[in-house]
Amino acid sequence: MPLEELRVLLARHARPDWTTAIDGVLISKVDRPDPPAPSMSGTVLAVIAQGAKRLALGDRVFEYGPGQYLVASVDLPVTGQFLHADSEHPALGFGLTLDPSAVAELLLRAGPGDTPRTGGAAPSGIAVSDAPDALLDAVVRLLRLLDEPRDRAVLAPLVKREILWRVISGEQGATVRQLGLADSGLTHVSRAVRWIREHYAQPFRVEDVARMSGMSASAFYRNFQAVTAMSPIQFQKQIRLQEARLLLATHPGDVTGVGRRVGYDNPSQFSREYRRQFGAAPSQDAVRLRDAVRTPAGVLP
Repeated sequence: MPLEELRVLLARHARPDWTTAIDGVLISKVDRPDPPAPSMSGTVLAVIAQGAKRLALGDRVFEYGPGQYLVASVDLPVTGQFLHADSEHPALGFGLTLDPSAVAELLLRAGPGDTPRTGGAAPSGIAVSDAPDALLDAVVRLLRLLDEPRDRAVLAPLVKREILWRVISGEQGATVRQLGLADSGLTHVSRAVRWIREHYAQPFRVEDVARMSGMSASAFYRNFQAVTAMSPIQFQKQIRLQEARLLLATHPGDVTGVGRRVGYDNPSQFSREYRRQFGAAPSQDAVRLRDAVRTPAGVLP
């Protein structure tokens, strides 16, 4: 069974920093369930071999376990939590970074009718499905190359393309295909997401960001909500609060200054929204962050 061998390979090659000798391939091994923690999802394919992960995006909740995969086609602010993990049965997961140029190349090579047509509203930026055996088999063959350094440089890129093709042509292919289309709704939303992340501390008008993204205000709002499960202003607030939390980890005594740096002119509003998001006042959470050792909480299990 591909899943059994996948567990063995992941357990053998897991590193503390999740990296591997194959570019873009990540392995996670987590031996305890953690409380929900915020992070950015990245653009990634994640396959779970053991354990489970729960991920919240806006008002949507995704849970995926052994033999299931998740695709994130936009780098989104999420809250993740590991489930069913202990020292004897750690959560084990495989991750592959999704490259828009690689998606575009495969779409150009595909023949007419090889993939369903992509149209209409942008799909959700995150989706979960059961992994078909063909996808699991390709993941296993890629991980075997970690034990075969002589063959790795030649064969790994080929197997990575096969994995990507299995996803592009599979159940959640619409989410990934739009990643490689220059004029897709997902691409327009991704452009706006990048702009908001880079300018999160400054106010903006939704109409201006829509224009910059190449969409009408109504189409932009509709597609942004579909992809991110948030309005543009809600998205900005998520980014601001996550950045504030990172800053507080290194500047625990400057709550007012941190709030101002991320765009809050009103300290009481900053404290109120921070407490609502993370369950503690900024000063209290700063102490907790300083003392805690956290596991990465992104898409990977």
